[in-house]
Amino acid sequence: MLSRTAANLFWMGRHLERAETAARLLDVGARITLLPNTPEGYRNEWESLLRASGSQHTFAEHYDSQINQENIESWLFFDAENPSSVASCIERAREGGRIIRTALTSQVWDALNTAFQELRQLKNRPRSQIDTALLTDFTTRHGATVRGAINASQLRNDGWHFINLGYSLERADATSRLLDVKYFVLLPRIEFVGSGLDNYQWQVILRALSAHRAYHWAYGGDVTAHKVADFLILNGESPRSLLTSLYEAVWNLDGLARRYGDQVPSSASAQARQTLDALMARDIDAIFDEGLHEFLTWFIGEISAIANAVHDDYFSGRM
Repeated sequence: MLSRTAANLFWMGRHLERAETAARLLDVGARITLLPNTPEGYRNEWESLLRASGSQHTFAEHYDSQINQENIESWLFFDAENPSSVASCIERAREGGRIIRTALTSQVWDALNTAFQELRQLKNRPRSQIDTALLTDFTTRHGATVRGAINASQLRNDGWHFINLGYSLERADATSRLLDVKYFVLLPRIEFVGSGLDNYQWQVILRALSAHRAYHWAYGGDVTAHKVADFLILNGESPRSLLTSLYEAVWNLDGLARRYGDQVPSSASAQARQTLDALMARDIDAIFDEGLHEFLTWFIGEISAIANAVHDDYFSGRM
């Protein structure tokens, strides 16, 4: 496969998953601001989304210090100046799909193109008719449709591995960042740890990841920090957990290594397996002793290193 085709398939998966992450961040912010809080709390909670997404500085360049729901929605969903906004990601995923159209089935292309066309219609609607729930539903619905078309119609060849590698690495990064929102929200109010507000915020994270019911199937009725973190970090049955996402990345990298053999180096596969081993060596108590934020910072850095190794191995023209 041409390295350009492989790169476009990989980034198509990443952009589609990243669009869902931006929508889920919006959902987290909207739910948390419904809670009674300190007068400065609402601004802090919207600001936490910017910190977790790593875009607070670029946001400030466009919106100054006006951190409110309207501006955050514009930045995370509509703004073309934000490369991680829903609109930017869907448009880039569709453009990438157009460039390598012959590598996609008609079902996948139709799903991508429909999402793009409906996005254009949504951007033309008056903002007064649009709420956060509609934006989140639009993104997750189209994301599920494209993903379903990929799984139902694409050959399980190297292209399929590249798409799903993009999905899995981006999902690992996204779950980490959504968990980090929790850290930033509670940081200035440590007295709330273990309170009813604390537990409600953990439930918000579960709902934003479409994991609320699955969590209760796995752990029963109590929602605690340790159980939710364990479910979203170390539970191999949780579809969006760090462990599951990283395991899928390793599986797809191993599939590519088997296909290309000695034609390309295996640095990405080795890096991913090393990170997976380090993750499996931890338990949730060790992660909390280390510090949740510190652990997530380490993990996000590892995912970035794996993605860079994928680029060096497969997209730098050696294929």
